[in-house]
Amino acid sequence: MQTTTLNYKLIKKVRDERFDEEFIHQYHLLIHLGTRDFQICVIEPDESRVLLLEDFVLPNLTSHDELLHLLDQLFDSHALLKAGFWKKISISLKSQKFVQVPQALFAEESMADYLKFNAPVDPLKEDFLSTTNPATQAVTVFAVNKDLKNWLDGLYPNNRPIFTHQSAALIEGTLKASLSRKDNPLYIYVDRFKLHILSCKDGKLIYYNQFAIKEFSDYVKYIMLVMKSLNMNQQISQVVLWGYIGKNSPHYNELYKYINNVIFGNRPGNLSFGYAFDELQDHHFFDLYSIYLME
Repeated sequence: MQTTTLNYKLIKKVRDERFDEEFIHQYHLLIHLGTRDFQICVIEPDESRVLLLEDFVLPNLTSHDELLHLLDQLFDSHALLKAGFWKKISISLKSQKFVQVPQALFAEESMADYLKFNAPVDPLKEDFLSTTNPATQAVTVFAVNKDLKNWLDGLYPNNRPIFTHQSAALIEGTLKASLSRKDNPLYIYVDRFKLHILSCKDGKLIYYNQFAIKEFSDYVKYIMLVMKSLNMNQQISQVVLWGYIGKNSPHYNELYKYINNVIFGNRPGNLSFGYAFDELQDHHFFDLYSIYLME
């Protein structure tokens, strides 16, 4: 793959020995798209086994048109992404234009009005979509550029993708993980240049928010702020950490100075992994895996 000439970079690829391109029609394709990165994951649904994972970083794009142009090149040069005969295709979007609405109060014709509480919207340039979180009985409403959605739909005209949002996947994955715990820790997902913080209690979502990160001190600042608002003690309260942070990294060591009781989260229990995935740390790609929980 011509990663240098096309200005994106494949930084991680793991392929299970069971992956067979002849059986794509039996596999579920997950696509996770942000403005700085892009991931795909292929799952064999009968055993919920992860067969392929690829992680790309994108350059510092200056416009939406540049993103579309780069994605077009990436998909065109990829051996699998333009295949139209996947069993199912789910696309998750990373963006700040989203809002959570109680399912009992949700009205499809009001999606633009819901979003206006959280972000400016442009009905001429954006489509408004929704995805339901079964565990919270809530609906995540989010915006996507019309041209991006039309481009993605056009890639799979006979197998329309199911669209969801990163926040919805993280909420669903975290709630499922919380069911195996008796305590109520703070859950943190460290994304590239973004921080997600969640709190769950008795199988219910108590808190979710995402924060833009400009420097490392922002991580500590926002975590301390949320812990204080939830009456959590930074010395004794448990913190479960997922995302792009290494177990021996300077960032983790710095974080540990302020929060003593930090552990790394596990992979979702609903998925299985072959030995090829042993090279990946268990707390990485939690949001990508959690897309599989969304319908």
